[in-house]
Amino acid sequence: MPSPGDPYDVAVLGAGPAGLAAAVTAAEQGLTVALLDAAQQPGGQYYRHPAPAARATRPDALHHDWRVFTGLCERLDAAEGVTRLYGHHVWSMTREAPGSPWSLHALTGEGDDDDASAPGTSTTVRARAVLLATGSHERHLPFPGWTLPGVVSAGGAQAMLKSGLALPGTRVVVAGSGPLLLAAATSLAAAGADVPEVIEASGYLGYARHPAALAANPGKLTEAARHGAALLRHRVRPRTRSAVTEAHGADRVEAVTVSRIGRDWRPVPGTERRVACDALAVGHGLVPRTELATTLGCATRRAADGTYALELGPLQETSLRGLWAAGETSGVGGAQAALVEGELAALAITARLTGRRPAPARRLRALRRRRDHLRAFADAMAAAHAPGPGWTRWLGDDTEVCRCEEVTAARVREAVADYGARDPRSVKLLTRAGMGWCQGRVCGTAVACLAAAAPDATPAPPDRRLLATPVPLGTLASLTPADPPPAAPDDPSEGHPS
Repeated sequence: MPSPGDPYDVAVLGAGPAGLAAAVTAAEQGLTVALLDAAQQPGGQYYRHPAPAARATRPDALHHDWRVFTGLCERLDAAEGVTRLYGHHVWSMTREAPGSPWSLHALTGEGDDDDASAPGTSTTVRARAVLLATGSHERHLPFPGWTLPGVVSAGGAQAMLKSGLALPGTRVVVAGSGPLLLAAATSLAAAGADVPEVIEASGYLGYARHPAALAANPGKLTEAARHGAALLRHRVRPRTRSAVTEAHGADRVEAVTVSRIGRDWRPVPGTERRVACDALAVGHGLVPRTELATTLGCATRRAADGTYALELGPLQETSLRGLWAAGETSGVGGAQAALVEGELAALAITARLTGRRPAPARRLRALRRRRDHLRAFADAMAAAHAPGPGWTRWLGDDTEVCRCEEVTAARVREAVADYGARDPRSVKLLTRAGMGWCQGRVCGTAVACLAAAAPDATPAPPDRRLLATPVPLGTLASLTPADPPPAAPDDPSEGHPS
């Protein structure tokens, strides 16, 4: 552990697959590590597991690679030099000058990585290097009825099952786009839910356009076959090129309308049919969580599915020297990619801080090669499941787009057509869409797509938030000169490390 007042060698933000791999690797190399996570236990969203109060006897039944997680936890327990700071909501990062230690400002308290509603004490953690492993959040595309009770996100359904051992309903339709649907449907069916259909808006033939990525990742094909076999065993019908375009019900969802859609995701008239259910798990992919990095001015890249991810160097360093990233922040690629990138980033940080090679050159080459193969598959996956522009035809004028501020599609369209809004920020100023508690994390994609409908629309840039989570005014007022508030982004012209 560092002496009082001295910075840690590295602060790792996020205790999911990437963060755990990075923390144990750095500690085993002799570095002092601060592992921070907003949740009260390690694992992140991927390795989310039942709370102790649930007294689950077989948490491994909810994961197909639980041994990887338990192996990381065993290494973490055995490693010296790791300070575990769970329940820490990091809301900003600052440093006095390029090359000086980072100051990570955090609130402690209950909650998880999406909820800082019960903040406690304000604290600051200092480190010579920082690794962002902050993961991703779900992308939401609204439709009529999506605010009904019983309509949950695909990831939310999995979270209910993994952490609370609960199902969102007894007859659950799974819909949206992306590989998360297969995992969610398999888990729900195995837990006893009746899953009549999996509604996939895209198709799976898009993967065939990337034969090299498929050939380099045979394990992904095996994983897909395993999910397919499980769905067949539970008599779950997959439907491609289809979408849930409306949910029906009074006090709770009772049925959904499923429509065939074209390649641009525009609903095909006359193809509507109704499916009875008491719950709907819907998700349209994931969005990298990059707020802390983009606020500092880190370079980003546009992924094939329209999301923004951090632009990284060969060894996982961002365009800002001293700041690394691993996992979903550099593009949604799954747990295997996150594990590899976490280890690679930790070795790179060790080399920078100690001036020595922390692993044989062949090991570094193997990690980079594996990372590149997994990233190629991630790019193929993003392209195959990218939302088409026609999905906005699902929206009626009275469909709420921003749930927090109750902003309808009609108001957003009015801002674009009548008041000249050409980007999400302008729509926000005119309608308050995105000004609620979620700060646009739920409605941001929908607002951006509706704003992009204008002929001269401006492409939506990545979010740049001064504060990554809600912070009490008293916390900001109590900052001392030694802990300056967030300032203008650092100059990214420091150069991209090689």
